[in-house]
Amino acid sequence: MEISKAAIAEIHRMQAVRERLDSKFRIGFASGGCEHFYYTIDLTDTISETDRVYEMSGIAVVVDRQQVAHLERLKLDYSEDLMGGGFRFENPIATNVCGCGNSFAIANVESERWQLPT
Repeated sequence: MEISKAAIAEIHRMQAVRERLDSKFRIGFASGGCEHFYYTIDLTDTISETDRVYEMSGIAVVVDRQQVAHLERLKLDYSEDLMGGGFRFENPIATNVCGCGNSFAIANVESERWQLPT
């Protein structure tokens, strides 16, 4: 996984705004969106047995082990434009990407497997 300097700066800003400077940055995906999956990001203080933690530029990045293979080549960037700021995802294993850039498809992965608990 690659995280740009702009994305690192935004993560640090999020931590400062939430007054959680030592929180970890969790990234993953879930079923939904117009292309079967959408990216999820959050600040967390919790690490489970199924998580992998990577240290990147002073940030602990948390990824569920089941999702590592689908995110390991992901490039995460942050930019601002006329519509506002946001994270931008570039995943070379995505077989299709929605125009918004947040929803994607992966070949040979069934979306039902990634349903969130209700």
